[in-house]
Amino acid sequence: MKILIAPDSFKESLSAEQVVEAIEGGFKEVFPDVEVVRLPIADGGEGTTKSLVTATKGRLHQAEVTGPLGGAVNAHWGMLGNNLTAVIETAAASGLDLVPRDDRNPMVSTSRGTGELILAALDSGVQHIIVGLGGSATNDGGAGMLQALGVQLLDSEGNQLPGGGGGLGQLHSIDTSLLDPRLSEVHFDVACDVDNPLIGPQGASAVFGPQKGATQDVILLLDNNLKHFAEVVKIKTGLDVSQVPGAGAAGGLGAALLAFLNAELKSGIDIVLDAVDIDAQLIDSNLVITGEGRIDSQSARGKTIVGVARRAKLHQCPVVALAGSLSSDSSLLHEYGIDALFSIMPGVISLDDALENAAKNLCRTARNVAMVWAQAR
Repeated sequence: MKILIAPDSFKESLSAEQVVEAIEGGFKEVFPDVEVVRLPIADGGEGTTKSLVTATKGRLHQAEVTGPLGGAVNAHWGMLGNNLTAVIETAAASGLDLVPRDDRNPMVSTSRGTGELILAALDSGVQHIIVGLGGSATNDGGAGMLQALGVQLLDSEGNQLPGGGGGLGQLHSIDTSLLDPRLSEVHFDVACDVDNPLIGPQGASAVFGPQKGATQDVILLLDNNLKHFAEVVKIKTGLDVSQVPGAGAAGGLGAALLAFLNAELKSGIDIVLDAVDIDAQLIDSNLVITGEGRIDSQSARGKTIVGVARRAKLHQCPVVALAGSLSSDSSLLHEYGIDALFSIMPGVISLDDALENAAKNLCRTARNVAMVWAQAR
């Protein structure tokens, strides 16, 4: 028997590699001789760089950049095996994991560090940059990234806007005369982990603002600010980025990349699954186990588990998904190729306990899945 373990990370708890290890450990308690293919996956968020670097035999680089709250952070980016393509993930420089829960504030958090990683890649002479969007702490429409690259975002008095989504309502004009000229020689692909638009009820602020620390009043303000930002961007570029699928990824970074760097917005999970050649492993697999920290209706909008399930179904392979939590609407994932969904939680516990004991709970649940699989066989 051969099983393919291809999960995403469990945000703020386990890396994708650690998730694979826990699932394999639980499954092998029942099937000690099972052949396991370990494929830690990412969909544009955390782990995208490592997945692509590993798949192409590339290398990782480190750079000190501006973190979400303005302090310095040490972030990584990757050079793929062809030595011409860089991969950057927003989570590494502007990620939610870099901000303690009590300090999260999308009104002030900035994506500047992501722009600084792009500059580091340009210094290495790359011709192609893949930017993974996901796991960000920001809601600034990519303003900080643009400022790092030389774009002037000015208020009515000609002053640069401060960092964060809170100041976008004061945007009066955009000056691109100082945009780094090397950018025109580089092709950008954007790996989106969601297909949300920039604004509206399914936009960046409404859907992702709460996890970044936004209250309902703040969400409304941020959404209005992004709407204003999109209007000024349209005046400058002629492009309406407000409703483009994926423009709302990473707090609106997708919109900025599309408007000013001529980027192509693509499914992040498909970029990664092609790079790791998952189809070759699925040909003779008997079972696929995937998972992520929370499974809900958003999982259907470009997340890892649905991307993996879609590929698995091309090979008539059953799919089980494990999660830290399941929403009340998670059953809709059955329509996308997930045959069975399991929460790993043993009962009602605190968030801190859930994060601390995730590996143990995941291993136990994987063992129970294996027992059911053994009886079914």
